[in-house]
Amino acid sequence: MFIVTAKLSKKRAVVIVLAIALLICTVIILAGRRDRASEHGDRPAAERRVQTEADLVSYLESLGWQVDPSPIEVREVLIPREFDHVFEAYNHMQREAGFDLAVYRGLPAVRYTFTITNYPGHYEGVVADLLIADGRIIVGDIQSIHLDGFIHALFPNREA
Repeated sequence: MFIVTAKLSKKRAVVIVLAIALLICTVIILAGRRDRASEHGDRPAAERRVQTEADLVSYLESLGWQVDPSPIEVREVLIPREFDHVFEAYNHMQREAGFDLAVYRGLPAVRYTFTITNYPGHYEGVVADLLIADGRIIVGDIQSIHLDGFIHALFPNREA
């Protein structure tokens, strides 16, 4: 049997307790700042709160995308708990744009699909999908609905 003993003075014990208390206070203060920033709209795009379809249209327009203000589809979806290779690839694309679908595994969400009217070089057949959960935009993409189409993360329109 191996026993280790240490002599701890009252002064050293007080210093350790104060250091731990300071660390806990720092964490609480930083968490509070993050919450206050969240309430004032200083969230990253991936955490932006939305309440109405008009908020979604406004968000897309802030990125330079002109959209028909009425969604062509609103659909409830369930984000899978386990991602297959398709979801992993999709989430990789989303993480590059500042989103992370993995945080919402197993949760319900609502997908809004809007027609984009100003996609460079395409006059029809391009849509923007926004996935909303817990009142937040959790992912978004832009895609062509044509057979030889494309899909990419929700980045600003460089030509706007």
